[in-house]
Amino acid sequence: MAQMVSTSFGPRNQGFQVGPNYGSINTEFHLPPERPESPPAPFAIIPFSRDPDFVNRGDILDQIDQRCSEPAARVALVGLGGVGKSQLAIEYAHRIAAGQPDTWVFWVHAGTQARVEEGFRTIADAVKLPGRNQPKANIRQLVYGWLCNERNGRWILVLDSADDAGVLYGPTGDDICNDRPFATYLPQSQNGSVMITTRDKDLAFRLTGRRHNMIEVGPMAQIDALTLLEKKLGLFPDTDVAADLLREGERKRSRLLEHDAGDLRRDGGASNAILTTWQISFKHVRSKRRSAADLLSLMSFFDRQGIPIWVLSRYGFFTRPTRARFSCIANSYIDDGTDNDIDGGFEDDIAMLRDYCLIAVDEAGDEFEMHGLVQLSTRRWLEAFGQQETFKQQYIERMAASFPTGEYENWATCRGLFAHVQVVLGYRPSGEMIETWAELLYNGGWYAWSQGRYDIAEPMLRKAEEACGKMLGKESLATLSCMSMFARVLNAQGRWEEAEKRFVQVMETFKTEFGVDHPCTLGIMGDLAATFLYQDRLEEAKKLLEQVLEASRIKLGVDHLDTLKSMANLATIYGKQYRWEEAEKLEVQVLEASKIKLGVDHPDTLRSMANLASTFLKQGRWEDAETLFVPVMETFKAKLGADHPDTLTSMANLAFIWKDQGRDTDALALMEACAKAQQRVLGPDHRDTRSSSAIVAKWRS
Repeated sequence: MAQMVSTSFGPRNQGFQVGPNYGSINTEFHLPPERPESPPAPFAIIPFSRDPDFVNRGDILDQIDQRCSEPAARVALVGLGGVGKSQLAIEYAHRIAAGQPDTWVFWVHAGTQARVEEGFRTIADAVKLPGRNQPKANIRQLVYGWLCNERNGRWILVLDSADDAGVLYGPTGDDICNDRPFATYLPQSQNGSVMITTRDKDLAFRLTGRRHNMIEVGPMAQIDALTLLEKKLGLFPDTDVAADLLREGERKRSRLLEHDAGDLRRDGGASNAILTTWQISFKHVRSKRRSAADLLSLMSFFDRQGIPIWVLSRYGFFTRPTRARFSCIANSYIDDGTDNDIDGGFEDDIAMLRDYCLIAVDEAGDEFEMHGLVQLSTRRWLEAFGQQETFKQQYIERMAASFPTGEYENWATCRGLFAHVQVVLGYRPSGEMIETWAELLYNGGWYAWSQGRYDIAEPMLRKAEEACGKMLGKESLATLSCMSMFARVLNAQGRWEEAEKRFVQVMETFKTEFGVDHPCTLGIMGDLAATFLYQDRLEEAKKLLEQVLEASRIKLGVDHLDTLKSMANLATIYGKQYRWEEAEKLEVQVLEASKIKLGVDHPDTLRSMANLASTFLKQGRWEDAETLFVPVMETFKAKLGADHPDTLTSMANLAFIWKDQGRDTDALALMEACAKAQQRVLGPDHRDTRSSSAIVAKWRS
């Protein structure tokens, strides 16, 4: 066996020898014990300066102060990203620091687990916690213990941007801290308060334990926004100009909201562009629940207020509802007998969107609301990723399947959905969806016409007519239906030559396609006769109406609504020709039949009553006329609204009665109110407006 040789390296290495390794070398370093540090006096750790332009938003700061004054308080500011939650927290923290110098103020950014760990380390250093510099020091436990110790004085901890539940309740992967979630290190000690800012309502509830401790922060009220604008830019000489800046168009708003000018009072890793801030919430929702993000995408195309739950849940997603196409008489929908309500997933989607403050629900729980800028940011995200057209088409299909024709029986449904139809004007789709879009505009225009909202009906029906003409041809039933409805609007606006041109074109085509005595043809002939009547072309109107009336009685029946309409128009002609007895006889027949067919309160029945009352008025039968006009006017107000043209006509007629009864003051006041409303609704150049204004001037003289 060879002899083992030991090699020496001289005095500098004396005691060390090269040889076999008989054990491991202990390399653990033992640090000298920490020197005791004197605990500092309380001070504030607020990483952001105070905003000199801060605008106090109602009583939010008072609410925070009230809740934080309670023992072991927890309060959460909940709202959309960018609405000012952190700014409120900064202001409150500075107020505490200035007004309560014996209170510690700590700030922890809760965007990531690393930032939370960093925040706890900052607290440990600030209060000079013993043992914090040891390699295996459990910083969270040390801070937790210090916060729980009431001898350390009062403190408030701001947990900012706590938007991800996984940061506070997820595993940390830290052996030293036994993998306990960060949330378990937030004490409920009598001497401290925790204030949280978050977008997530569910997380806010988990952290505070009570809905009472959650304060919702919404977008600024206009008066607060104007105040902030003046502080930033100086006093505006014209408040209307400042208000207009707050209501810019969508494209300008997008550019402004995408601008990131930087803000010293925001965390360095957070974007100051509002669109970017809100799209972070959208992306987070999309990663956790795709169906909720899809629902938000669909809702972004509605008008922002009054989004009905039944429209969202009625058919489910990506399901094409069954419906009938254009008709010259009515446009009805087909019930295929299936139940298209979707399962509880819809409620879960809604719950997530509400938790992230992306939507709000009304007190009844059947309508939703979105902030306009949330809608804008969602649509911009869809546009950037090439999905805008997909959800736009889904919206158009859903609305077309939900919004019925403008007939009286559908008014309640139309009234609740009409704002959502109006926005469709700007959503022109491509391809085959154009016909569906035009159909929706047609029904919307029909309803607007029935409500006397001619300025809204006109662009709807014009676009519907143009779209159908290009896609289906000028002589298609859809195009002709749009033309005839558009002509009715032109008639109501006093644009009789334009209306006549369209009615004649539709009538001639219907005669060729359906025949002279077809109900569609007879209906258009009656409309054309009414156009002649408005222009006092009485003989032409009478000749055409008598032809229509005779054919309608044979084809449709004596009490058919189209027959009654022709009878009413013929009675109007008799009245203009001073044939009072013949006019009254027809009007009584129409009124009695309308009561049976439609009911006493139906608008067409009320118009029949108004026509009969007008005949009494022209004969000087004041009492008989007033007996009918007063209930007609009141019912019109209730059914159609105070500004509907039919209501205003009844007001004018009642004013004439009062004038003839010697009630000059009452008559003038009523006629003035009528003329003022007509000028606003119909325009100063409308025949009815000019007539009422002339009467007012005459009665004043």
